[in-house]
Amino acid sequence: MAAAEEEELVPPRLPELFETSKQLLDEVEETAEPTGSRRIQEKVSKGLALLNKATEMLSQLDLFSLNEDLEEIASTDLKYLMLPAFQGALTMKQVNPSERLEHLQWAREHFLNYLIQCQHYHVAEFELPQTKNNSAESNTAGSSMAYPSLIVMASQRQAKIERYRQKKEVEKRLSALQSVVESGEADDELVREYYLLHLRKWIGISLEEIESIDQEIKILREKDSLKEVSASHSSHEDRPLRKPFILTRNVAQAKVFGTGYPSLATMTVNDWYEQHQKFGALPDQGIAKKPSEVKRAAQQEKDQDQKEEEDDERTLQRAREWDDWKDTHPRGYGNRQNMG
Repeated sequence: MAAAEEEELVPPRLPELFETSKQLLDEVEETAEPTGSRRIQEKVSKGLALLNKATEMLSQLDLFSLNEDLEEIASTDLKYLMLPAFQGALTMKQVNPSERLEHLQWAREHFLNYLIQCQHYHVAEFELPQTKNNSAESNTAGSSMAYPSLIVMASQRQAKIERYRQKKEVEKRLSALQSVVESGEADDELVREYYLLHLRKWIGISLEEIESIDQEIKILREKDSLKEVSASHSSHEDRPLRKPFILTRNVAQAKVFGTGYPSLATMTVNDWYEQHQKFGALPDQGIAKKPSEVKRAAQQEKDQDQKEEEDDERTLQRAREWDDWKDTHPRGYGNRQNMG
């Protein structure tokens, strides 16, 4: 009983962490269940936790050094170079929509770390994907070229064709070596070739995943920018609508000719300017007036309009009385000085 408890307290070794996490990754990728199911997501979380422990243990053991070459690494230790690639692959399997952008960025960083590591040890010949630094350098260099986009597209297409060809060769060779290595009957040379093939396989996978991640990140950021634009538009739409009106050249045009649209109000340019000047809404008048001042100005304008209407009525009444008087009094009436 005590021996069993001691075995449970013993932390797992690095080979056990690697094999368990690799098995979980294979189950997640090969299963027919939806990736978002609870069972699959539990495997993803468990695999990521094991990979984090394995990465910490790997740094503590200091198995790899930047000062050594690929030939100096033991054949059985080569597989641990794939840990960042496994982390990137399982991170891509997380399905929380609210954290999708963060998951993509973490996965890209894991894949890129793996590729940098493989390039340092010269595992295979390939070009690193663009980062923030080398992207700016390539854009500066490409601006002086006549057709940089066509050249880049052609080189990317050629690289994809070459990766596909290498992928088929690697898969064919791996299928031939897998049974021998897993049975434990392979010598050191076959074991080394087997793990080197796995490293090259994950180089191709990492390059393809980073290309896919960059496209998805671009789509997500464009989607966020569209949401911001729509939100700003909705805030503008919440403002109260003003009654439409038509500007006319002068008062005569407004009173005689009208606008042709009886439902619309009519005002002259001068009327519009005077109204906005009273409200303090002109650009050169700074901040608009307070509501009380606006109300007072509106009342003054109303009184002025009413006064003008009364003056117009008085003038019209006097004109009518004068016309009536002329009808009943002939011209020269009352002038008796020149009569014979």
